[in-house]
Amino acid sequence: MDVPTLGDLLDVVGDSALRLRAAPAGLAVPVAEVLLYDAGAPLPAAPDGLLLAVGVRASAAGAVVRAAARAGMAGVVVRGADGPVGEAETHGVALLSLEGDMPWHEAHLLLVSAVGAGPGEFTGPGTGTAAVSASELGDLFALADAIATAVGGATAMEDPRQRLLAYSTVAGQALDEDRRQGILGRQVPASAENTEQYRVMFAADHPVRLPALGKGDLPRLAMPVRAGGETLGSIWVVDGGMLAADAEETLAQGASTAALLLLRARAARELARHHNSDLLRRLLEGTAEAATAAPRLGIDGALRVAAFALDAAADLPDAERTALRLLDVVRLQCEARYGRHACVLVDGVVYALLPAPEAPGGTGPEPRRRTHEQRHRALAEDIVRRAGRALRIPVRAALGAVVPGVSAVTASRADADLVLRVLDEQLPVASVDEVRPRVTLLRLTQLMGERRELNEGAWRRVMAYDEAHGTEYARTLICYLDAGCDMAGAARLLAVHPNTCRYRLRQARQHVGIDLDDPDERLVLWLQLRALAGLTGASS
Repeated sequence: MDVPTLGDLLDVVGDSALRLRAAPAGLAVPVAEVLLYDAGAPLPAAPDGLLLAVGVRASAAGAVVRAAARAGMAGVVVRGADGPVGEAETHGVALLSLEGDMPWHEAHLLLVSAVGAGPGEFTGPGTGTAAVSASELGDLFALADAIATAVGGATAMEDPRQRLLAYSTVAGQALDEDRRQGILGRQVPASAENTEQYRVMFAADHPVRLPALGKGDLPRLAMPVRAGGETLGSIWVVDGGMLAADAEETLAQGASTAALLLLRARAARELARHHNSDLLRRLLEGTAEAATAAPRLGIDGALRVAAFALDAAADLPDAERTALRLLDVVRLQCEARYGRHACVLVDGVVYALLPAPEAPGGTGPEPRRRTHEQRHRALAEDIVRRAGRALRIPVRAALGAVVPGVSAVTASRADADLVLRVLDEQLPVASVDEVRPRVTLLRLTQLMGERRELNEGAWRRVMAYDEAHGTEYARTLICYLDAGCDMAGAARLLAVHPNTCRYRLRQARQHVGIDLDDPDERLVLWLQLRALAGLTGASS
């Protein structure tokens, strides 16, 4: 596994827990391990280590920073904003401060987990986006069993969305139907009574006893799981009448341990997501090796790139934050449909890889293609609708071509980028096949603008003559050519008499020197007026 960098750790932990005060060597310095400061022992040599200055006032941490520099460490973490920034910059050591009231032991576990987390993920049963590693999942189940044994009742752990993370399997403990349905569905059954119990439980900072909800149900002993003021989930114990006398105290201790495990799981998950986002970004840019990127991203077979962007005309006071919220919406909807999924934000555009596996029962490529188009378009339209409501800003969605694998993903991304440029209020969602003429003309426009020999010709003389003499030869020509060289059709587009149109064309031939009898010249003139001058008969 690649050693994470200081920037990786900051991305995983976030500003609410750790604040960067100085980074004289930049954010790309590796962080290989996390150590706790011990005032009674000399610091060991620890290249690329991160030292937590436990028990040291931030304002008096200069000596610790100097010692960390001698030990080859990457950085020092202090509590408080008044740390020795000057010392850190002088000695080339990063300085970070622990924010809020997070205890040192929680910060240590969170950072250790982030440093040791691998790039792979394991999606636990029914957890959806709450992916944890296999070992972390086992730790949660083991803790549920330990709490159930000590408290005397069947135990379940949930995330803040009431999704089941782990449950006990101790034999002989009482169960009820809600418990059985929760395990089977990996989700607590919704009801108005449940909602009220969750409200009471999350409002407390200690274990609470909750009555049975209905006939045949059993009471519960429950407690929220929190760390540093953030709610990470909850623990529920079925009260079958055999709870231990110290059940509440035991549950509180179990909740503290669960908080550490969930923090570790989140750190591993976020670091894996960060690594995958960076890999996907490089894959879209064509700088990553497709053969190694595909298994790490969990991608196999045909796929297409979908691109989502905020309306360019919208006046956004905080475009970057809004784009991150759009990323959250896209990621949530893609993961809901495809499970573990690859999404990334690049230059204000959210890209997602949509799998296009062969549909069962198809008799050829056309039924499969239609199935992919329908599924992908429905997803894109749903995201545009949801994101537009949530962000209160119009969102556009572009679907690139389906390609056989990740080795061709850059081509699908290029298609999606072009489609984004031709979308508007009337057409907020489209695939490249639906707007092929528009994107082809757009691409030709780009190529013609870049090559001198392609953007020279009669169209420039026409535009210059109009500007100098106040004539409308360019508009007349594009209407005539758009109408298929039909004089009556051109006159209708111009809203003039056909004789007026005929006169203008004759004058254009005479003053500008164009040959409308030559089909090649007509084609090139039409293309240049459409692409380079941006003229169309329909919009004139």
